[in-house]
Amino acid sequence: MNPWPWFVAGPLLALVLFLMLYQGKSFGFSSNLRTICSIAGAGKKVAFFDFDWQAQKWNLLFLMGTVIGAALASNFLMVDHIVDINPKTAAALTALNIESGIDSYVPREIFDAGNLSSVKVIAILISGGLLIGFGTRWAGGCTSGHSITGLANLQIPSLIATIGFFVGGLLMTHFLIPIIFGS
Repeated sequence: MNPWPWFVAGPLLALVLFLMLYQGKSFGFSSNLRTICSIAGAGKKVAFFDFDWQAQKWNLLFLMGTVIGAALASNFLMVDHIVDINPKTAAALTALNIESGIDSYVPREIFDAGNLSSVKVIAILISGGLLIGFGTRWAGGCTSGHSITGLANLQIPSLIATIGFFVGGLLMTHFLIPIIFGS
């Protein structure tokens, strides 16, 4: 089974966004992290987490549905889908000893559970997670919140954040990945 074509997935995404906007909600997942911290009691120590998390129950349900839907789709709807990437990208990944990135969405050289004994991999995952968390908070939202909802609402801060996401991706791809994984 192949992924849904853009002309089906795009209008469905637009419909979901329209319905959420109609209900006064905005699409984004990073706010769930704040909600989860609030549920865990972080609001007793940090004012940022001291808010009525019950008003965000709908977003937690949306998050759970996304996780469950992804699990169902990856286990029951995907049939050995080979990633078709540009030959130049494949050559660049091979040069960095990331050969599984040529035919999979997640390179085993980084994300395989067997690599959790590598100090380098642990450092990359922890520092990447901290940078993503900091960047999400600093930008006032995540890529889905800014690039989908924010741009749909014609918000200038979301346009600036989205441009920043693309610039960061280009810097990572062309400068940092070769430094981190180069020999």
